[in-house]
Amino acid sequence: MPQNRPRTPASASHTPDGSHTGRRRHAAPSRPNWTRRAGIVGGVVSALALSGAAAPAIADNHSDTSYGGGNVSARTLSTSLSTAVTGEQAADAIAQDAIEMSLAAHRRQAADQAADQAAAQARAATARKAAVAAKAAKARATASALAASRSAKRTALIAKPVSSSTATTSAAAPSGTKVDKLIAFLKAQIGKPYVYGATGPSSYDCSGLTQAAFATVGVNLPRTSQEQSTTGTPVSLSSLKAGDLVFWGGEGSAYHVGVYIGGGQYLDAANPSSPVGIKPLTYSEPDWAVRVL
Repeated sequence: MPQNRPRTPASASHTPDGSHTGRRRHAAPSRPNWTRRAGIVGGVVSALALSGAAAPAIADNHSDTSYGGGNVSARTLSTSLSTAVTGEQAADAIAQDAIEMSLAAHRRQAADQAADQAAAQARAATARKAAVAAKAAKARATASALAASRSAKRTALIAKPVSSSTATTSAAAPSGTKVDKLIAFLKAQIGKPYVYGATGPSSYDCSGLTQAAFATVGVNLPRTSQEQSTTGTPVSLSSLKAGDLVFWGGEGSAYHVGVYIGGGQYLDAANPSSPVGIKPLTYSEPDWAVRVL
């Protein structure tokens, strides 16, 4: 076996002359190789363990951050969208309410205008009815006053006593003429009642009697005494002849009419209390006379 030689320390330094110094380095305490290997393996295992433990945490943290952050962003986006949709719906609702209010206002305005128009039309209709009623009432009052006046004057004609001394001596009607026929018809009606508006044959009013009588000799007289007073030729009361029409009241405004039959007498239908009959001119002197034959 080779002999063991003494080991020169690595730290010794040699001099140029071959000598060496006395300074030397202390050798580190030696450890067995298995100890060093165990330490290395333990460090690796510890690193792996720490790495394995940290990985789930990192993964969890990453997952929480990623997904949690994603969830926060989704919720924020959903809230924003919901707020936007709700705002749009609210705006639409407000606009719809405004439209409804405008339509309701227009409907109320139209209803008010229609009511005002209907009220105005009703007032106008009422005013027209009142005017017509007033006009009719005035006409009735005028007619009543005229009828009362005629009746009063005719009553006065009946009430007057007959005076033979004032009889007018007018010319007698020639026989065999239209006048004879006219007077014959008139005398045939004596005693028939007076009825306002009647024209015969069973009753008459004053102008109805004269109209019917003159129709028998071919003369068509108007219906009323006012109209009859404007026909024919005016004559004076001192020049009367049989067959002349005599009137009470002026031309165009006469309220009574009779027929002069000669001998100072006339025949008429005076009023309801006096039937058709003959009276002297002195009973009630007429105001106007016309000749139509």
